[in-house]
Amino acid sequence: MRAMLERILLAPYYLTLKIRHALYDNGVKKVYTCEVPTICVGNIAAGGTGKTPHTEMILRTLLESVEWKDKNIAVLSRGHKRNSSGFQQILENDTAKFAGDEPLQIKNRFPEVTVAVDRTRVEGCDFLLHPEKLLTSRKARKCAHKEINRSDLIVLDDAFQYRSLKAFYNIVLVDYNRPPCKDRLLPFGRLRDLPERLYHANVIIVTKCPAYMEDWERVKWSKKLGIKDFNPDTCQGIDPLGKPMHVFFTTIEYCPLEPVFKSVYDNRYIYSKKLILVSGIASDTPLKRFLSDSYSIVKHFKFSDHHNYSGMDIKRIAVAAKNWPTAVVGTTEKDSQRLRGCKKVPENLQRRMFQIPIKVDFLSDHERSVFNETLLGALREFQD
Repeated sequence: MRAMLERILLAPYYLTLKIRHALYDNGVKKVYTCEVPTICVGNIAAGGTGKTPHTEMILRTLLESVEWKDKNIAVLSRGHKRNSSGFQQILENDTAKFAGDEPLQIKNRFPEVTVAVDRTRVEGCDFLLHPEKLLTSRKARKCAHKEINRSDLIVLDDAFQYRSLKAFYNIVLVDYNRPPCKDRLLPFGRLRDLPERLYHANVIIVTKCPAYMEDWERVKWSKKLGIKDFNPDTCQGIDPLGKPMHVFFTTIEYCPLEPVFKSVYDNRYIYSKKLILVSGIASDTPLKRFLSDSYSIVKHFKFSDHHNYSGMDIKRIAVAAKNWPTAVVGTTEKDSQRLRGCKKVPENLQRRMFQIPIKVDFLSDHERSVFNETLLGALREFQD
């Protein structure tokens, strides 16, 4: 009865998505393409699949390749919860309130890459390809940093649902802990798009996997995605539309703690056995599990995703730090972008605050090699 009621209530949303995609697929609504290759990193679920670390992984792949290491690579994001408007180039000394936490994180990790934000992705790509328009366009009058080199390639962060712009190469992420076949559309589940949209991707990546998976587990998981005849050697199977589909599996790797405030930190706190955790991300369970292996988490301040820290939040954290004077204050790399922008963080708290960076990698060297060749091979075809 409950399942039937949910299907009835979700019918308007389901039909709206079907009609919307049909309008774009049949040319009723205009779709733009770029004159340079665009790589979209997206998902069909609401948050928590790891788009930012996978965007960083793709940037590492490009920057380590012979073809792209000397090219002008750009990342274009929406810049969720930023207070700036229109098109903005992001610089390392910008604040998370201006830039959005994830674009600022990417810029700090890859200063050689152009990072920009724009809600209108078509307009954003146009400015990245024709930066001279930033000096003349009325739409760019609020752009703070207008000196940009023309981009040779654009990585689109979270643009799979942005149908007005057709990416050259679509990478769709799926959470290992929440397969689409066991999920439902919002608000009863976390799906923000139709499950069949998976098959419009060039590559599917299953994220947050265990560090090791047998080949039979990969085959079984691919079947959950509707991919049959999956071959672990080629990382490829056949999707329900009858076309070849690559499926890869990645896992999260936590890196050594790094200071949030690099000018005043005290490295001795890293060796404490107690930790105060501050997190404002979609899912912090894996992080807590990792930290629990080395620390006793004496206090956890859990905020909503992309939370903007207030003076009262800082006071609460400072009180906890006073109550546990030897504890290190740990937070995520994404949260650290927002915390650095807070003007009321006392220096004694700054000394104890460390971030836990993460990166993603494939479960095997072979899988990484196949992915790199698949991506770089597609980009070569574009150039040819």
